[in-house]
Amino acid sequence: MLRALRRRVLTPNVRETHLDRRGFHVKNPEAKHQLETVGCTFLQGYAYAVEARSAAEAEEWLETVPRAYRGFAYEGAGMGAVMLDALSGSDKRLSGLLEGEGAKHDYMIWVGVGWAMARLPKFLWPDVTKVDPVLRWLILDGYGFHQAYFKTEDYVRKPHLEHPFSWAGGTDAYSQRALDQGIGRALWFVGGTDPDVVAGLIAAYPEHRHGDLYAGSGLACTYAGSADEQELKKFAEYAGKNLPNLAQGSAFASEARVKAGTTIDHTRMAARVLCAGRTPEEAAQVCLDTRPDTCPGGDTPAFETWRRDIAARVVVPSYSQKGASA
Repeated sequence: MLRALRRRVLTPNVRETHLDRRGFHVKNPEAKHQLETVGCTFLQGYAYAVEARSAAEAEEWLETVPRAYRGFAYEGAGMGAVMLDALSGSDKRLSGLLEGEGAKHDYMIWVGVGWAMARLPKFLWPDVTKVDPVLRWLILDGYGFHQAYFKTEDYVRKPHLEHPFSWAGGTDAYSQRALDQGIGRALWFVGGTDPDVVAGLIAAYPEHRHGDLYAGSGLACTYAGSADEQELKKFAEYAGKNLPNLAQGSAFASEARVKAGTTIDHTRMAARVLCAGRTPEEAAQVCLDTRPDTCPGGDTPAFETWRRDIAARVVVPSYSQKGASA
């Protein structure tokens, strides 16, 4: 009974994921159903993390989620684990979640940690200095997504507003860019997976932010889906000079699904369209081949160097110049 009560108290209401409630664009019933299923599955994973007796039990429940949506459940579990750990003053649930099968979903779990940070007072934030210095930036991706998804008026409807951010994980200057990658991912949801609407939302932001926003949207349109081949080609055309960023996000999504064993037909189509004809496995290999072994000092984090190298390799010059319709 105590665990059930904990779940009810800590878990956000599923109505908060309904597109009508959020005021997001509805492209068609199928896209609406897909995005709301993603949101519902995220909250299911969150609930598993806060109600389970242990991380191992949470993992057992998470592995029952349909393969196409399992990554979203692990993302929610990452958020739930940090919320629970914040109450207990430990990192036991999060560290346990990252072991076993959760290790295959570590990208999604770190993103979920960012969701939790957006809901917790700063003094309860987890110690991110212990996190892999390359992957810790995914936490800010999650933070940015949360803000754009739940504080859409300030983060999306008023694209010229600035939102200063500081944390212990790295340089403040790059923090803003990592947040934009998460905001871009959320724009795929705010725009209802409609490439015309999403591209319009990105265009409203200052131009220097477009690359990171397209990278986030590229990850979302490949991982969350609900767009056909022609729509993705149109989105690639909208990206224009930011096509390498869009492709880099798509490659990230491919690597996340391949690593977790959750590749689906949409992943294959999106990788082919956005990553210059590659399979998800080939796009994932680009990510693996370019990941830095060390994190040198300086203003450019290794994570950004990694993203640049992926973008340079995943889109051949002729493809970048002519667009996905070439």
